[in-house]
Amino acid sequence: MATPPPPRDGGEKRKNDLLAQTWDIIIIGTGAAALSAALSAATTTSTTTTTTSSTTTTTKTTATAKPKILLVEKAPREWAGGNGFFTAAAYRTRHEGLSDLLPLVSNVPAPLAEKIDLPPYTAADFRGDLERVTGGRSDETLGGYLVGESLDVVRWLREVGGVDWWLSFRRQAYEVDGRWRFWGGLHLTVQDGGKGLIRNLLDAVRRHGCEISYETCARGLMTDASGRRVVGVEVERGGERYELRASSVILCAGGFEANPELRKKWMGPGWELAHTRGTPYNTGDMLAAAIELGAKTVGDFSPSGCHSVAWDADSPKHGGDRDKTNEFTKSGYPLGLMLNAEGKRFVDEGVDLRNYTYAKFGRAILEQPEGVAFQVWDRDGQQWLRSEEYRDEIVRKVQADSVEELADKLRADGLKAADEFVKTIEEYNEAVEAHRRERPEIRLNPAIKDGLSTQSSSRSLPLAKSNWAIPIRKPPFVAVKVTCGITFTFGGLAINGENAAVLGEDGREIEGLHCAGEMVGGLFYGNYPGGSGLTAGGVFGRRAGRAAATRAQEQSRGQTL
Repeated sequence: MATPPPPRDGGEKRKNDLLAQTWDIIIIGTGAAALSAALSAATTTSTTTTTTSSTTTTTKTTATAKPKILLVEKAPREWAGGNGFFTAAAYRTRHEGLSDLLPLVSNVPAPLAEKIDLPPYTAADFRGDLERVTGGRSDETLGGYLVGESLDVVRWLREVGGVDWWLSFRRQAYEVDGRWRFWGGLHLTVQDGGKGLIRNLLDAVRRHGCEISYETCARGLMTDASGRRVVGVEVERGGERYELRASSVILCAGGFEANPELRKKWMGPGWELAHTRGTPYNTGDMLAAAIELGAKTVGDFSPSGCHSVAWDADSPKHGGDRDKTNEFTKSGYPLGLMLNAEGKRFVDEGVDLRNYTYAKFGRAILEQPEGVAFQVWDRDGQQWLRSEEYRDEIVRKVQADSVEELADKLRADGLKAADEFVKTIEEYNEAVEAHRRERPEIRLNPAIKDGLSTQSSSRSLPLAKSNWAIPIRKPPFVAVKVTCGITFTFGGLAINGENAAVLGEDGREIEGLHCAGEMVGGLFYGNYPGGSGLTAGGVFGRRAGRAAATRAQEQSRGQTL
């Protein structure tokens, strides 16, 4: 596990005081889903009751006190935020075009807005992408909530959570002919990425009176005598065990991506070798605790059951870097090639827009010899690389004046077949040029699937590059060594999408237990549309918080009658 810095989060007495209290709602985790759940619970503060007699109907709205909310976080304060901290903070949302998004963002002055081409991304588009990339396996009901509430939840996060939305110029737009052309349906991000997202949300939950107990590990769930109602959480802090009682517990503790043993057990051999992109604290503890209680598991626990990306092979293996966060991602492959240690291509780098391939190409790299690959560009391809991922200060590049020299230099990084490497690139260039002779009217356009490919009537490759196929001929040539970085796992707990209540093996709700974020199963299989994980955390976190607050209010009313 990555070694975090020493904690600096206040006095021991106050920390232990938090663990001596009874709470209305306990939330496990401090990632984006957990903080969304806390905000939702803290702002659900009124109850409407309707009384009907034979002659009249009376509706009464009663303001209630905010529920007492405690977030339990295994990590120290310096590691708050879960995986959300390490993301680019991109949220996928349906919208009808720029007019829906401009009121949300703070980085688009009026003159700039006139130079933006941002097509609508409708609910049908979102739903279609979700169905397409998961092979039609995504749970229809959960997907309906995700898509239908995606725009409302980002508006809510701005209003209640103070999230500083930006249009994602650097990651989701190209400047073409003096205009910013957005692509891929993933248009919203947050100022300062995941760091900014978590900072905004932590500030908001503190403003709303929520408490956080850091360095406190949830060990198990407490139930009543029936075993069907959760009444609290057993936690450990400083070697001491505590029983924390609450009317509701919301599980937002992340998946099992930081646990090599569980990855191997549940996803298969080889997955223990992947690098952990984000927090080292998402080790599946509460997933195992819920399963032991009788919670139903659903979703993709297969070898394809995770979000994993092309990741810097020189990065730390067992946890992300709090300063560099998402910068170890290496997603520039659509404008280049990826070759394995045997000098062969193994994916169609241009099969789709990056948003729909990056989360599964990590797995493809892991399946290669030694679990590594080399991304390659010439001078023309390098101009499209994003500085936050490929600047000299963040990544080690191997550079050469010829492809032959590049292959020779890459031997030191594990390239086993230099001659095959050169041959693969030569054959690729020949196929690109044959296509250009046949289709000279097609021009490179990274903002769309441009059809610039390796396939023509005179020459085609067994493994096509379907779009953005530009020759690799102009020096200097550059290569970057990548491996698989795992982000989050897809298999998780079954929930009722209406209230995010966890379901038991018998399909009935486990009273008092809710779930949001990575721990929810059934949404993603094999792949996912980029940015939909954070959105799902917001949608189901909000639903879980609302349901938990309502239960707390009902119990409070019952005690005062």
